[in-house]
Amino acid sequence: MGKSEVILDSNISELQEKWDDQYFQELPREKSFSGNLMFKHDGFWCAEKVFHPIISFQKHFKSEDSDILLATLPKAGTTWLKAIVFSIVHRNDCTVDKSPLINSNPHALVPFEYQVYGKRENPDLRSAPGPLILSTHIPHNALPRSIFDTKCKIIYLCRNPLDQFISQWHFIQQIDVEENKPIALDKAFELFLQGKEYFGPFWDQILGYWKASFKNPEKVLFLKYEDLKRDTINQVRNIAKFLELPFSIEEEKNGLIEDITKLCGFESLKNMDGNKPDKVQPGLQIKNSSFFRKGEVGDWVNYLTPDMVSRGASLIEEKFGESGLKFDFV
Repeated sequence: MGKSEVILDSNISELQEKWDDQYFQELPREKSFSGNLMFKHDGFWCAEKVFHPIISFQKHFKSEDSDILLATLPKAGTTWLKAIVFSIVHRNDCTVDKSPLINSNPHALVPFEYQVYGKRENPDLRSAPGPLILSTHIPHNALPRSIFDTKCKIIYLCRNPLDQFISQWHFIQQIDVEENKPIALDKAFELFLQGKEYFGPFWDQILGYWKASFKNPEKVLFLKYEDLKRDTINQVRNIAKFLELPFSIEEEKNGLIEDITKLCGFESLKNMDGNKPDKVQPGLQIKNSSFFRKGEVGDWVNYLTPDMVSRGASLIEEKFGESGLKFDFV
């Protein structure tokens, strides 16, 4: 490469950086449940801390056919889904009793895009053996274009919106929010109804993946948290089949699905050495134990007033009524 080309590349980089900063400053902004700023980018609300890593992911990620992308809204069962998919993909690497999940949090084994792109603008994602498994909270329409040009598999896990809201609100009370104080539940609920939550509006994201799963069922698998709770073994079997990594007859006879289900269960993960209260997730500065609260269906009944429930139900019916998607609230 000649000297002039190097200068040109440098100038392009500087211009891009200036454009990014100007774009960032012009974005709509709101305070989140945590009291920190979030910005509306590409139709979704993005936390200030992860804005630039997500931009880098959108710009630079080059998908390959073997990639697996796990997508969720925050606190919709993300940790559980990561543990299950990691165990399915790597089941031939070690026995269940020696799983990396015993000593490592699922978020360390299956990182968010903003964790890896927060370290470098264009990181090397292909150094580890086996298929790449990444996680994201961004909507389907905002994913990097290269994902749609390959056979990369997408698994989306949806949780009923009221439980997802309550779980997210509790999570924010536990984590370090710097100088800002998390806002009260009633005020957070008002933002939720307006779609002003991290990676929301929730209805846009859920419907985006829901519709994509019908348009391209071999590429996008849409799961519901409540179904995963109700019939975990069959759901684990279906996930493996979707990933084109079905369990063999011998594996089924030996109880491998049951073993993975037990390993990835809420109480099992919560009590793993890697998820003790003294362990912190690198890059997130969040205690690993904070990812495990209750994991129940219907916890919203303990926190929302009748008026909140009525307004939430009306909004959900308005946004999802014609889609055919139904939620299980208890």
